[in-house]
Amino acid sequence: MSDPHTPKTQPVDAKVTPMMTQFIEIKTANPDSLLFYRMGDFYELFFEDAEIAARALGITLTKRGKHLGEDIPMCGVPVHAADDYLQKLIATGHRVAVCEQLEDPAEAKKRGGKSVVRRDVVRLVTPGTLTEERLLDSSSNNYLCALTRLKGGSLAGDSIFGLAWIDMSTGAFHVSETDDQRLAADLAQIDPCELILPDMLLQETDLRAHAEHSGAALSPVPRAFFDSTTASDRLAHYFKVKTLDGFGSFSRAELSAAAGILAYVEKTQLGERPPLDPPSRESGAGRMLIDPATRANLELTRTLGGEKQGSLLSIIDRTVTGAGSRLLASRLAGPLVDPVEISRRHDAVDFFLDNEILREGLRQTLKGAPDMARALSRLALQRGGPRDILSIAEALLAAQDFLARLSHVSGEVPAEIASASAHLQQAPHDLAEELRRAVKEEPPLLKRDGNFVAAGYDENLDELRALRDESRKVIARLQADYAEELGIRALKIKHNNVLGWFIETPTAQSEKLQGDPGRFIHRQSMAGAMRFTTTELAELESKIASAGERSMAIEMEVFERLCAAIINVGDRIKAAAHGLAVLDVSAALAKLAQEESYVRPLVDTSHAFEITAGRHPVVEAALRKTGGDSFVANNANLGPDEEEPQGNIWLITGPNMAGKSTFLRQNALIAVLAQMGGFVPAAAAHIGVVDRLFSRVGAADDLARGRSTFMVEMVETAAILNQAGDRSLVILDEIGRGTATFDGLSIAWATIEHLHEVNKCRSLFATHYHELTALAQKLDRLSNATVQVKEWNGDVVFLHEIVPGAADRSYGIQVAKLAGLPQSVVERAKTVLSQLEEQDRGNKAETLIDELPLFAALAPAPVVSAHASAEPDPLHEALSGIDPDDMTPKEALEALYRLKSIRRI
Repeated sequence: MSDPHTPKTQPVDAKVTPMMTQFIEIKTANPDSLLFYRMGDFYELFFEDAEIAARALGITLTKRGKHLGEDIPMCGVPVHAADDYLQKLIATGHRVAVCEQLEDPAEAKKRGGKSVVRRDVVRLVTPGTLTEERLLDSSSNNYLCALTRLKGGSLAGDSIFGLAWIDMSTGAFHVSETDDQRLAADLAQIDPCELILPDMLLQETDLRAHAEHSGAALSPVPRAFFDSTTASDRLAHYFKVKTLDGFGSFSRAELSAAAGILAYVEKTQLGERPPLDPPSRESGAGRMLIDPATRANLELTRTLGGEKQGSLLSIIDRTVTGAGSRLLASRLAGPLVDPVEISRRHDAVDFFLDNEILREGLRQTLKGAPDMARALSRLALQRGGPRDILSIAEALLAAQDFLARLSHVSGEVPAEIASASAHLQQAPHDLAEELRRAVKEEPPLLKRDGNFVAAGYDENLDELRALRDESRKVIARLQADYAEELGIRALKIKHNNVLGWFIETPTAQSEKLQGDPGRFIHRQSMAGAMRFTTTELAELESKIASAGERSMAIEMEVFERLCAAIINVGDRIKAAAHGLAVLDVSAALAKLAQEESYVRPLVDTSHAFEITAGRHPVVEAALRKTGGDSFVANNANLGPDEEEPQGNIWLITGPNMAGKSTFLRQNALIAVLAQMGGFVPAAAAHIGVVDRLFSRVGAADDLARGRSTFMVEMVETAAILNQAGDRSLVILDEIGRGTATFDGLSIAWATIEHLHEVNKCRSLFATHYHELTALAQKLDRLSNATVQVKEWNGDVVFLHEIVPGAADRSYGIQVAKLAGLPQSVVERAKTVLSQLEEQDRGNKAETLIDELPLFAALAPAPVVSAHASAEPDPLHEALSGIDPDDMTPKEALEALYRLKSIRRI
């Protein structure tokens, strides 16, 4: 089937203009992209491309000529505003092929009157290959990710996956190896904008689901992109080295993914080589595993609605640079599990807490430091402008400023700060001075606009600019010199389109000029005046005529020279950019700790989890913003009484709106903040490293994959029970509420037993099934906790305090009343509840405790009816005595009446 974007091939005898023939040829070579076809000052789109773009951009659809007897749809966007339109198209999932004019129209005319200007695609614009400042979010990485699969490998299982991800706007390049269990979590941590993978993988349901759930634009490519046999050679060729040994050791899967991503970059950049860092191997074991559901439930970097505002990141971000904000987001997305590295980050925050003057001075300086890494990438790809050169200069000067401030600090500097400072010291500071001297204060965005080189940097340029911008003053000075020298006050220098610039004197006073024909050359005689020129004036005229072109040429030479000097020390500039980002993050976390009263947590290799007066950072900020009540802090202690790999489980009961979910989430967020290297909202915190964080909070369906709300809940719960280990932290909220009461109670019951006996992890389990509190009698590491409430005149008052004990009721009707249900409904609900409680009295789960064995790890738990009691069920006995196949209709009717009488009893 032909691609719908490709124009129909015309018959041989059809009349097609040379320009449209060229368009169709280029479009045929790029069928999966919208073609931006350069025509003068516009990018034009034709055929279905035009129709798609007009709808997406909200611009007018016109027509240009005919093709196969039909009008050719056309629309266009100005070249100078193309970035804005590209952003809209990329955001709606389109790819764009940018087709530029490769020669001057005058050159095409020399080949003949009907010759078409040579054009070709110079770049394929995709979501993961953006570098333009206006197309990117300064606070977020723009990752292009490659995913491939190999059979066998170093990880457990039959298949392993290779991941490679780059940010072309900064040059970051990472690779990793993963497996089926970690794949979704690793993709969620990377959070790519575009995901490339072999087209064959998209045919597999599970892998396609993982890919689509990542939220990235999917770009399937041929399997040949990921050829592992030539992967090493491809990487070595790209980085111009003979061997990859200097970059580290990589698995086959990692090399395959890296080769695939480089092949895609070369395809989309058409010969341009982004200045990528050598690949850095990221070990999944070095980061806390947070699966996609947990990441979404906790709203780490985005809310459930997809917004940054209201997420944890938005609350803790005090950075003042784009690079710092990106690094903070990266650390939040992948908390560490090595206590030594975590402590190193905590030391840096402590340092800036103790050195407030240094911190505030650094932050003030960094506010004026542009995004050096992204500026470098644009310059290397020949997409940069004068502002990018100035950005690098100003960022390097900011580095110098910090080093000068740091030199006045006494005492030992933490390792994190020392490492960042070492990168700054190695920065090309001499180049910074040169760049700052070369580029004016407020240069234009594009180099083609010219006038960006600072005055005084190049003498020839200054002279040409004077001729270009002050030609009248130059001519006036020359006229004054001639008039004074010759003593002719009436002498004038004039201009017309025939003679150009000339000297004019009255005929009666022209003897002195005529007497020196070698210098003053006669041009024209008038009725009362004579006109002359001189070699000096002719040269000046030539200079004035070409001053604009020549000054632009000199500026282009300066720009290219400065770009070459910058790219030559690109590695040192990148290192300095990273150093500034680290300093920004450390200072920002210190600022956060000071303003919000966060404390330094103790993170070690124990199994402790002791939080004193912990708070939910997002809820606390929201309460402060709205002027509501102050946040009620709560303690949590899930660690073992003795040093052993068995965490405690808190079973939390209490009414809705009392704060159970907030309490669950805040402890998970405290663990994330602590292990990312930040301080935490608590009075004290001791956390044994959490290697995996699981959260099942809230309810949502997945209709696109045919999953109900309850099915999603069960899938997520299954993932937790199958993966959680003794170092995991699990928070579960209302497991089993999506199905019938006794089914849900049974599932929640078995889940708690599994967490206790098999997973042995630290866990918070919130529920409305009060029957579950009886499990504390048999499970020695299970403790009951409840949210305190008080009743007052029939209403319920939430105290939001977590205390030992169990709730005896859920206060659902009181909450419904607060929500605004009609009073008649509330009163009727009370009546129904009273009757149900009366009927259910005596049928409590406590009666099951002595009869049910604990969860068996090697065999499924027995199926238990929640109706079970010590008394026989007469209805069940009556039914067991009936054989429908051996009954007449009359006997069946009589049996039915007997069953009805039993049911009434």
